[in-house]
Amino acid sequence: MEALHQIRKGMNKILGTVCIVLFAMMVIVGTYQIVTRFVFNSPSTVSEELLTYTFAWMAMFATAYVFGKRDHMKMTFVVDKLSAGKRKILDIVIEILIIVFAAAVLIYGGFTIMDLTMTQKTASLGVSMGVIYSVMPISGILIVVYGVLNIADMCSGNYVQKAEG
Repeated sequence: MEALHQIRKGMNKILGTVCIVLFAMMVIVGTYQIVTRFVFNSPSTVSEELLTYTFAWMAMFATAYVFGKRDHMKMTFVVDKLSAGKRKILDIVIEILIIVFAAAVLIYGGFTIMDLTMTQKTASLGVSMGVIYSVMPISGILIVVYGVLNIADMCSGNYVQKAEG
């Protein structure tokens, strides 16, 4: 069980760092875009496109990170009425549904859209759209791994329901 916790800890550290780097990059590129547009009156299409794709990547990686930490938003007004045993079963079922969604939509759908768009290039950057869409299966794999780790924690008794508030 300790190995699973080390895997989660390593994934959290890497994903957290990636999100920080992507956010810092967005700040720098956004500032550059504002300066070129309003100070030099020469808007940069490259920075606008880079900002858009960086935001999408950060959103997808942050989503995986939040699912891994089980800090995602949830409505608990029905769950709060359940006993601890039923709540645990419901949490496991929810994790399984998240895994199925991530596998079907993000991993399978992501690889499909990557395959379809590998020959298309972005307008300003000239990067293959398949590379841009690669964030979908990557984040899907991360969500599936986190889901399995969450279920393992719940089944082993190491899982504690986070207090809302």
